[in-house]
Amino acid sequence: MKLPFRKEKELYYSLYAILGFYPRDIEVYKQALMHRSMSKRNAKGRPVNNERLEFLGDAILDAIVGDIVFRHFEGKREGFLTSTRSKIVQRDTLNRLAHEIGVGRLIKSSGHMSSHNSYMEGNAFEALVGAIYLDRGYGACMLFMQKRILSQLINIDKVAYKEVNFKSKLIEWCQKNKVKLDFQLVEQKRGDDNSPMFVYKAMIEGLEGGQGEGYSKKESQQAASKTALQSLRRRPQFIDAVFAAKTERTKMEEEPVETVPDVEAKEDFIIVQHAEAAPVQAVEAAPRQPETDDKAGAKPSATEEIDEFDLSDIKTTPERMSKEDIIAAAEAAAFGEK
Repeated sequence: MKLPFRKEKELYYSLYAILGFYPRDIEVYKQALMHRSMSKRNAKGRPVNNERLEFLGDAILDAIVGDIVFRHFEGKREGFLTSTRSKIVQRDTLNRLAHEIGVGRLIKSSGHMSSHNSYMEGNAFEALVGAIYLDRGYGACMLFMQKRILSQLINIDKVAYKEVNFKSKLIEWCQKNKVKLDFQLVEQKRGDDNSPMFVYKAMIEGLEGGQGEGYSKKESQQAASKTALQSLRRRPQFIDAVFAAKTERTKMEEEPVETVPDVEAKEDFIIVQHAEAAPVQAVEAAPRQPETDDKAGAKPSATEEIDEFDLSDIKTTPERMSKEDIIAAAEAAAFGEK
């Protein structure tokens, strides 16, 4: 194969060492290795970077790795196959693969970016798979993953049974044992490179199981979950305290109520009237009072209504009484004197 001028020879040889074949369309591989921080644009003013190829490569990788895992683990169920595929194509794994085969050395970037959690190399690996697909087709992508990656760099059997999602495992353990789990944000700060940092702790039944720090909430919760799982495995006194706290909580939640509310509707506010009952006489056996012609001194009959607020006994004196007269009138009233 006739190679172009010297400047392109280095890229051709580097890609050959990575892919195992020479590229046909070198431009698509250049784009796959160009990070968005370069801010390069084409003649139409559109940005030129590897993001679109990364999208394409991600889809191709899912299909290829899914195919390989499906054929390798015959008879395994869907959940196992999905978990195994996700472990292979996750960003952490792709980052390590890209670093091992030397993709990171070929990436074009501005050099002023923080790469602690940007997964720049892993994204470039996906973009490179997208470039292979456009340059040589699906079959070349399959051969690259089978011959160059899975057969040389990854033990697919070990990956399948490796536990990587610590948070998921901690949640699963807590659910099986009916244990309460919470993730609490301890601190949000800035790192040495001014990048956001998160500190979370995993609380199991109100007890701190572990604390983790990371550049994202997910990363810090994963770290906290890993520490919590280690505490559950290695510290018998901690797991005893967890179940003791669970027992105390469930005891309080299940404590019976002593008095059961009455469900019968109270209707004692209704006055029941009996239509057939005879009216009750006010005073039926009262002795008959003798009649008198003196109407002023006559007492009211039993059937007459007595006005408790009768003001007839209250009289006003026509003239001012002396002190002696007032005393004499009071004595006469007290002893019934006329």
